[in-house]
Amino acid sequence: MKKFFHEFGTFISKGNALDLAVGIIIGGAFNKIVSSLVKDIIMPLISLIFQTDITQLVWVMRGTRTWDGATSTYLLSENAVVLYYGSFIQTIIDFLIIALAIFVAIKFINKFKEKIDALKEIISKDHPEKTEEQA
Repeated sequence: MKKFFHEFGTFISKGNALDLAVGIIIGGAFNKIVSSLVKDIIMPLISLIFQTDITQLVWVMRGTRTWDGATSTYLLSENAVVLYYGSFIQTIIDFLIIALAIFVAIKFINKFKEKIDALKEIISKDHPEKTEEQA
């Protein structure tokens, strides 16, 4: 059992495992930011355009749906069969915006890396390292 925990400790302390853990944590935080962007900023604007909350778009295939003014909600009849296509549209919009945000973030990171690499190349040309023959 001692060998198992030693191997696990070696695995967890390797750079790749730590990088993965950091990536997962940052990814979770990034997901919260983008989800808030979609839910709190973009979807209200889309709701203004369509003049309804998209998630409320449904198709009642069997039964009835009535508005209850007292609770400001829709009530479905017993045994109603409802297709919630508005929620599906909302999920598609969430996906597209999250994918766009990830694309822009990766594009920004790659551009930043290119500039860093170009700067390193310029510095190495201006200040060549001394070789053993020069020393």
